[in-house]
Amino acid sequence: MTLQSVTSADGTRIAFETTGKGPPLILVGGAFCDRTAPTSGTPLAALLAHRFTVFSYDRRGRGDSGDSPPHAPEREGEDLAALITAAGGSAAVFGNSSGGLLALDAAARGVPIPKLAVYEPPVILDAGRARAFEDLAKQLDEAAAGNRRAEAVELYFTKVMQMPAPAVAQARKAPMWTGLEHLAHTLSYDLLITARGPSRLEQVSAVRAATLVMDGSASPGWMREAIQTLARAIPSARHRTLEGQTHAVDPKALARALEEFLGD
Repeated sequence: MTLQSVTSADGTRIAFETTGKGPPLILVGGAFCDRTAPTSGTPLAALLAHRFTVFSYDRRGRGDSGDSPPHAPEREGEDLAALITAAGGSAAVFGNSSGGLLALDAAARGVPIPKLAVYEPPVILDAGRARAFEDLAKQLDEAAAGNRRAEAVELYFTKVMQMPAPAVAQARKAPMWTGLEHLAHTLSYDLLITARGPSRLEQVSAVRAATLVMDGSASPGWMREAIQTLARAIPSARHRTLEGQTHAVDPKALARALEEFLGD
C-alpha cells in the first residue's frame, strides 16, 4: 500500500492507504485508532481486499494526517466526504465504535454513502451523561495540552470506558500504552462526537443509506439495548448480533458480516 492524501474542506491533509480491487469501502476508526487499528484499519482491509478497494485512513490529529484547531465533529464529516470524493464520488462506509457515529452523522448530512455499516457506536440515550461527556472533553483537552497524556488516557478509561482501577493499572504496563498516550490529544474528539446524546436519534432519521447496525452477543446489556434503539431510529436499517463478540470484535467475524451485507 502507498500512502496518499486528500485535502479536507478546511485545508487539513488527511492521509490514507488503499488495498484491493472492487467497489470502494472506507473504514472509519474510533477512539485510540489510527489507520493500522485491527478492526478499522489495514488488518481488516486485508481481509476485505479480495472484494473491495478498501480505504484505511488516519482521522485528523492521528498518524500521518494533519490537524486544524479548534476541533469540531463537523470537520471530521468533511474529512470523510473528501475521501469519498477521492474514491470516485460515492462509497460504502464502515465505522467502528465512535467512528460509526461519525459515519452516521455524515450520512445524515447527505454525504454520498449508499451502504453504511456500524459496529457498536456508543449511543448515549441519557441527556445528563451526554452533558457530562462535554465537560469531560474539556478536562481531556487540558490534560493533553499540559502534556499529561497518561492522565488523559486514564480519564478516558475510567470515566468513559468504565474500566476498574486494577485493569487500568495493568494496561499501563502493556507495550501498547505508549501508543495510547500518543493519541491522547484526540480523545476529546471522540467524546464530543459521542456527547450528541438523545438528539442523535432524531438526526439519524435523515440517513438514507442502507444501513447495518451490529453489536456483539457478549457485550453489556445496556450497550446492546442502545444499539437496538439506534437501529430502529434509522429508516433503512437492519440489526445484526455477532455471536460471541464483545466491543473488541474479532476482525474475521467483522469481515464476514461486512462481506455479506455489502455484497447483497
